[in-house]
Order: sequence, then structure tokens, then C-alpha cells
Amino acid sequence: MDTATHFVMGLSLAGLAYVDPAVAASPALATAVLLGTVIGSQAPDFDGLLRLKSNALYVKNHRGITHSLPFLVIWTALISGILSLVFRTVPAGHIILWTGVAVCVHVFSDLFNTYGTQAMRPFSERWISWNIIHIFDPFMFTTHAAAILLWSTGAVHPAPLFTGLYILTALYYVWRTVVHALTTAEVKRRDTTRQDGDRYYVIPTVSFHKWHVVKALADGSYQIGVMNGDGLDWRKHARTEQHPAVEHSKQHPDVQAFLYFTSFAVAEVEHLPWGYIVRWADVRYRHRKQYPFVAVLVMDKQFQPINTYVGWLSAKKTAKRLSINSG
Repeated sequence: MDTATHFVMGLSLAGLAYVDPAVAASPALATAVLLGTVIGSQAPDFDGLLRLKSNALYVKNHRGITHSLPFLVIWTALISGILSLVFRTVPAGHIILWTGVAVCVHVFSDLFNTYGTQAMRPFSERWISWNIIHIFDPFMFTTHAAAILLWSTGAVHPAPLFTGLYILTALYYVWRTVVHALTTAEVKRRDTTRQDGDRYYVIPTVSFHKWHVVKALADGSYQIGVMNGDGLDWRKHARTEQHPAVEHSKQHPDVQAFLYFTSFAVAEVEHLPWGYIVRWADVRYRHRKQYPFVAVLVMDKQFQPINTYVGWLSAKKTAKRLSINSG
């Protein structure tokens, strides 16, 4: 999920903690738990600091080891340990419990997005992405924010309020999972060009009724489309261009970081008088006929790197950042 949603979920977990009699009876413990759930709900994304070193390092590692099984324990121990030193008079066990819940909820909710996590490390470095909930889900954010607002006014006691909220959240996740499965089946049924070996990835958007569709073909290319209501509309066919510049680009660390993260990458080559521009794009993310998640490598005629960029940008902004002038 996005940072804002993780934040409101951290606050709502602090409200849910009032089902714990010890938390409800102690303002000091409730404060410690509030800090634990809010920080714990953000902690796995502290890998965002890798951006300060390089975008490529961030792309390769974001939602990686910091979302892994060992780090569920590490984040919980680190945060609750510091809070226990600050709040010496309250029982540490309750801080550990609710901080751990917040960390686990963060990682678990991220599994439902398209970006994915390496939650099974160290046993597997596979990126797990269930494509069920959009990274920003209006229903999730609005319901949690509304419950927090009610809590802040004192109109409703937090224990029943947030118990009801999390029951609703669980039901919502179940409903979205069922809708995703039904939509995937409907896409397969409606695709008149379907062949044996085709693999379908149905990807959520902010709309309940609109899904992006990626069909992986046996030849390594992709068919990109939209499932909107009852209609399936194929928009684009994407294939990696066969060119020496593409093969040379795979040796660059920034492109390697991009390809480590995604298995849905295609590359195209732009020929210039002085060299080549190789644009790798993740076809899962299509916005206004563009692919904003890219790795771009500018090379001379001898395939030597001149400039590079990895991250989220439109084609126009990428060209500006790299000072590309193909005119």
C-alpha cells in the first residue's frame, strides 16, 4: 500500500489495541502502543532511504529484505525495544505484541498489490504480488480515516469501532479476492485469441470496475488490455526489440537492477546519429498510453554508456532528465 494508507492503518491498529484490557486501562501504555503501531506500520518501507544513494539501488531492494520473514522480527524487536526504554513503567509485552501486529499487517497488505514483496526471503527471492488491491485503495483509506476521525471526537469507544473496522477490512479483502478470480476467469473466457500457454495477469486500478490486463504469450511478448465492466479491449502488443544495443544494455547495473525486480520488461531501441537509447519498461504499469516505470540507457555507437535513469517518469520527463535530444 502507499505511505498514507499505511499511516492510517497504523493509527487504526492503535485504536484496535483498546481490545487489550491493559492498553485500555493505561494511558501511558496506550501512548507507547500508538507509537509502536504507527512506526511499525511504516518501518518496512524505510528502505526508501536507498533513494539517497541511487534509484537503481532503491528499485532493486524496495520491498525486498525489509519485508522479509527475518525483518518481521527485527523491526518488531528494534521498535519495541526502543519504546520500552522510553516507557519503562509499562509492560513491554503489550508493546511488542501490537508493534509486531503493525509490522505484519504492513507486509501482508503489500502482498495484495502489484508491486509485490520478497516476503519469503531467505527461503526465496521471488517477488510475490497477488494483484488484488491497488496500491492506493480509496475504500481502504476512507474507511480507516473515517474511523480515526470518529475516535478522535470521542463519539465512539475505540474497541468496538476498530473491531468492526477490521472485520469490514477482512471482508473487503475476501470480496476483492473473489472479484479478482472471477474477473480473471472472465478475461480468459472473452479472449477470442487465447492459445495454450498464454498466461493472464489481471491488475487492479483505483476503480472497482476497471482492471488492466497483461497477457504473456509463449513467444515472450505481451498483449496489453483493459477489462472495463463486461468489455475486454486489447490496446497494445509489446515485444522486446532484437538489437545488439538491447543485449549490451543488460550488462549495465541499473538495467540489471530493473530486470531483477520485474519479469514483465520489454525493450525498444531508438536510433540516433551518435548512438542509441534503449528503453526498458514494465508493461504492468500503463498510464495514458505510456509506461512510467522504466530503465533508460543512453549509449554511443560503440555501446558505451553515456547516461542512465531508473524509476518512475513519463517519456517526456525521462528525456528531459537525461538531456536526450533526438531531434
